[in-house]
Order: sequence, then C-alpha cells, then structure tokens
Amino acid sequence: MLHSIMISQGRATLCSRYVETYKYTVEREAGYPLFPSIFSCFNGLLASTMRAALLATRIIVALFGNRLYALCESDLPYAMRLTSNGDIQTLGRHDFDQKLSTSMTAHPKTDPETGETFAFRYSPVFPYLTYFHFDADGTKHPDVPIFSMRHRSILHDFAITKKYAIFVDIQMTVNPIKMITTGGTPVVFDPSKVPKIGVLPRYAVDESEIKWFDVPGFNILHTINAWDDVQEDDSIVLVAPNVLSVQYVFERWDLFRASVEKVRINLKTGIVTREPISIRNLEFGVINRAYVGKKNKFVYGSVSEESMHPDDSIPKCAGLVKLDLDVSSNVDEPTLACRMYGPNCYGGEPFFVAREPENPNAEEDDGYVVSFVHDEKTGESKFLVMDAKSPQLDIVAALKLPRRVPYGFHGLFVKESDLQKLKEN
Repeated sequence: MLHSIMISQGRATLCSRYVETYKYTVEREAGYPLFPSIFSCFNGLLASTMRAALLATRIIVALFGNRLYALCESDLPYAMRLTSNGDIQTLGRHDFDQKLSTSMTAHPKTDPETGETFAFRYSPVFPYLTYFHFDADGTKHPDVPIFSMRHRSILHDFAITKKYAIFVDIQMTVNPIKMITTGGTPVVFDPSKVPKIGVLPRYAVDESEIKWFDVPGFNILHTINAWDDVQEDDSIVLVAPNVLSVQYVFERWDLFRASVEKVRINLKTGIVTREPISIRNLEFGVINRAYVGKKNKFVYGSVSEESMHPDDSIPKCAGLVKLDLDVSSNVDEPTLACRMYGPNCYGGEPFFVAREPENPNAEEDDGYVVSFVHDEKTGESKFLVMDAKSPQLDIVAALKLPRRVPYGFHGLFVKESDLQKLKEN
C-alpha cells in the first residue's frame, strides 16, 4: 500500500491506496489468497519478522523518465498516477518496451544533473547480480550481468558516483535449497565469508572492468551516498550504516546495531580505509538528493529505538539526528542537531525536501525534513515538517492524521511541477 500527502495552497490531502499489482487484482477478484508467499513455510518469530521486514519494506516510489513508479523486488515496476485531488491510481505494469523482463531494485539512483537512472536486480539463480541504467527519457540500456559475484547475497541497495556504480557483497546469503529441503529460513549468516565492495564503471557494457575489494566486517543494508574523491586520484568514497549485528537482521530487531562509516577505496593501490562518522545506532540515512553521486556534507539519520522488544517485527525510529560528514567521531562530535519524537512515539524513514529546489546556489541543508510519526500510547499519528538547518530540527508544521500510516521506509517527495509532467501511460 502507498500513502501520500499532497500539500497545495495551504491544504493537505492524505490518500492510502493498494498498488493494484497482478497478484492483488487476481486475489481481490477471487476473494482469497491464491499465491503463496515464499516465506509461508516459516514459523513463529521468524515468520512474522520476515514477512514484515522483507515484504512490507520492499516497496519504494521512484520518479524517472517522467513517470512515477511503485517498485517491488518481486514484480515488474508499476506506473502510478497522482491526480489533481490527491488520489493515487495504478496505471499498470511497465516493462520499458519489453526491455525489462523481471523485477529491479527498490533503490534506483537518479543523477540529478543528467537525469539518468541506475539500477540493478538480484536473483536466486545465476547470475545473481545484474546492472543496468536508463536515459533521462526512461529508455533502458542493455543488462550487464555480473558473473564475478559468486554468492546469493542479500543485496538491497547500492550507490553511484559520477564515474562508478558500487555494490556491497555482505555476509547475509540466500540458500533456497535449505528452505525446500528443511523448511527453514533461506536467509543465512555466513561467518566465514569476507564482505566485498565491487566497483564497476558507471557506463560499463560488460563486467570486464569490475574490481572487488575485501572489507572485513562491513555489512550494509542501505547506502547513504558515494562520490569520486577529487583530493585523491583514483579514489572513491562510500558512506553507509555498517550493520554491526548483521547475524540478527530479520530475526531480532531488538539487537539491531548500526554505525555510519565513511569508506575510502583507492582503485589503483587497492587500499581500503574506514572512518567512523557516528557511533550512535543509526540507519535509514537521507540526504539532499541534489547531491546524489557527488560529495555532500549533511546526513539526516534515524535513531533506532534502544528498548525494542524481541517480538517487534520492524525496526522503530525514535528520532532524528543531523550529521556532519566532514567530522570524524574519532576527533569531534559529528552530530549537529537532534530531535527525539518523545515517549512511545516512533517514525518512519525521513525525507529531505529542499526549500528552493531550482536554486543552484541554495545551501545544502536549506530545506525541511519530513516524516510520519505515530504515538503508540494515544494512537495519534502526525506528519511532521522540521527545519533542516535549525539546531533542534524545529517542528514548523505538524499535521494530525485521521488514521495511522504504518511504520515504513523509502519515501519520495515530488514537486508539483514534476507531477504535471508525468506521462499518463
């Protein structure tokens, strides 16, 4: 289900609609489930955790090629439409002129300067990783299979720079045979595996130039940003939350711990250096999207709730912090601002909205951070708009919602001018 708030002329319109996928349409007409989930054989804690964490959070809304898409890693993209009165409509599956035959990542990256979009998909069958990209008009280029990735890894996100695409092969792997033969979980932590970072030229037509670098103990679910290091030739920088408790991911969210790191890779020497940015338990970091693929300074990260229960099926965000990436936690305090939501209050993934998105001279943090927040004690839900430059992330607007928006991640802000450009098919 997608949830949207349209803010126009001083009014806010909330809409919640199911994405009318093929599965949803067939089962709605039948009146009961017809397609089993691959997680239906799970039992107990892991069953609820996997369904909630993997299935519910695998939907993202993406805008590229003048189309709005709902992306899910188990189906083709679905073209969506937002009407002038704020309603959400499903236009249907989109295969990019039959050039996309299966799903794509829920985390495509759009270069704000060129309009190009870069994406990948991972598969339980070889090749496990396939990379591709789209022109600014939405035209898809041919697939680039990555045969050198030899593991069925959990690969949920990646990053781009102006020159490269960056993938992280972590210690969480998928073993579908185990699920079939024993009825157990297909997601397995491999303590003997060494995580690797793969760096591929951004416009590669094959994988011949990919380079893999061992990075022991570096396990990520999401990236924050990456860029080419102008101060050190042949080097790139990746910023991401390193999941320190990766063996418990999907099973014990109360044990979840992540620390934001800056990883620098010298592509010529192969030397990898890692710098902790913050030791706070942070995930779901967002930036001003005008800086995707190039050096940025500010990150807005979700503070994970420290007192979660073992039965909680999804990570809870208790507040926000603003980090300065130019400050290392080894030297000084990188936290510039902080806002906690209060007792029993939790939010979804935040999103940065630039105050003047068309102004090339605007400061990076000149804008707002928005998020849905729910009070578990009173049942009240709000949409918060916070000043991204203020030292306490001051709330400048709070919209009380008529119903709850469930905890979720991977949102999108679309300007009204971009909505008017959307194609209707």
